[in-house]
Amino acid sequence: GECIALLGRSGSGKSTLLNLMAGIDRPDTGRIEVLGQDLAQLPEPDLTLLRRRHIGFVYQFFNLIPTLTVGENLGLPLELNRGLVPEEDPGDAVARMLARLGLAERSGAYPDQLSGGEQQRIAIGRALIHAPALVLADEPTGNLDVETGASVLTLLDGLARERRQTLVVVTHSLAVARMADRILTLEAGRIAESATDLSW
Repeated sequence: GECIALLGRSGSGKSTLLNLMAGIDRPDTGRIEVLGQDLAQLPEPDLTLLRRRHIGFVYQFFNLIPTLTVGENLGLPLELNRGLVPEEDPGDAVARMLARLGLAERSGAYPDQLSGGEQQRIAIGRALIHAPALVLADEPTGNLDVETGASVLTLLDGLARERRQTLVVVTHSLAVARMADRILTLEAGRIAESATDLSW
């Protein structure tokens, strides 16, 4: 249920760390454990299943599927996880999430019919709808104006906390980092600083 912000300059290793935590990249040495499983030791099919069931992703550029409606984009993780998540009507889950995102009337729209902020809201909903234990967000507000970014960030943080999901946010922004419980600053691939007093 903790929110961690990863700060650092370009090239410091933030996105690489996120990819390692997601099992997209594998470490040369060491261990990366998610839910007690060492990702480096998992065969690819098991890693894919763990990622599909227990990890959610939010990207800077939304990555919605343009040929699917908003409702279909939101429902995709539920379809992929059919039989792996608690049984629930996917349509009901999508409707509830759309209402929570403030986009209840947009289920039949396509991504290119939405504003950038609306697309990112859908991307957040898609990342969280299947109740993953770990949510990884790579510069989730980097493609949005300041006001829209702030509202999207508040939504992401609120939804993750409601569901007690661990949220790791890669950012360059101190404003984004201030919402976190802890800030880790990376330099040259190493944690240079860890802060929990975020009163600054």
